[in-house]
Amino acid sequence: MSDEARKFLYVNRKAPHGSIYALESLEVVLIGAAFEQDVSLAFLDDGVFQIVKGQDTKGIATKNFSNTYRALGDYDVRKLYVEQESLDERGLTVDDLMELTHDTDDEDDLTSIIVVNRSEMAKIMSEQDVILSF
Repeated sequence: MSDEARKFLYVNRKAPHGSIYALESLEVVLIGAAFEQDVSLAFLDDGVFQIVKGQDTKGIATKNFSNTYRALGDYDVRKLYVEQESLDERGLTVDDLMELTHDTDDEDDLTSIIVVNRSEMAKIMSEQDVILSF
């Protein structure tokens, strides 16, 4: 099986700031997608904060890279799995998340965010060839 045919899932569990995990994950995802890998992302635990809209990092003097997630659709990254329980545990809803979309041949601006429960997330993970956790 070639690398292009393999399914890669990048699991994001850390908050967007305070460590390099979120930014490093995003950079690796974009690189993989540029090489036409079948790339998807999962946002679990504090990782759901990575795609919360309206992030402002001025008070913590760090780069705000959150708008880079909007480029994922341009790289054909169309599956962003968000765990419902992680949202619930943090008092968030899907309305708190950025609008991340991708284009298709038939329609424009389809949402890339797919909210799933924990058992569905486990099934998605079991179907992957490679899982990288950040």
